[in-house]
Amino acid sequence: MNIDDIEAFVFDFDGVLTDNLVYVNQHGEEMVSCSRADGLAFDVLRNLEKPAYILSTEKNLVVSARAKKLKIKVIQGATNKSEELKYLASKEGYNIEKVLYVGNDLNDYHVMKLCGTSVCPADGHSEIKKISDVVLKTRGGKGVVRELLEDVLCLDFLKCLNN
Repeated sequence: MNIDDIEAFVFDFDGVLTDNLVYVNQHGEEMVSCSRADGLAFDVLRNLEKPAYILSTEKNLVVSARAKKLKIKVIQGATNKSEELKYLASKEGYNIEKVLYVGNDLNDYHVMKLCGTSVCPADGHSEIKKISDVVLKTRGGKGVVRELLEDVLCLDFLKCLNN
């Protein structure tokens, strides 16, 4: 797999960029846990001018807040991820066969089958692991994007961050 063959990266949120747990405080506000290592990975994607998106069924503002912090675009509240991805690809001129999607659960199944490359974290659902081109060693929320870029795509972060 070569980064030059990828036109866009699309990531599910819960279970990929988070550890799939939700914390609720006494006011009913939800919080999630994400890895800062992924933040650096998104900096690398930006330096390489590779578009990255979060595509999530989740409607909670925590998704858009994290996307804002990562400086990536977000599509949230998606009821049909495949249709959303088709629309995105059409709108932006991406070849779906050159889109890499990272998902972890059954609601990612059809969109992962649609993309050219599919990846899941180590703790992804067994059916998702079966259809993934790459099953990472890292669990969701623990640096999935970092492992994907450094270990699978073999990017040298020092070189990529100094461009």
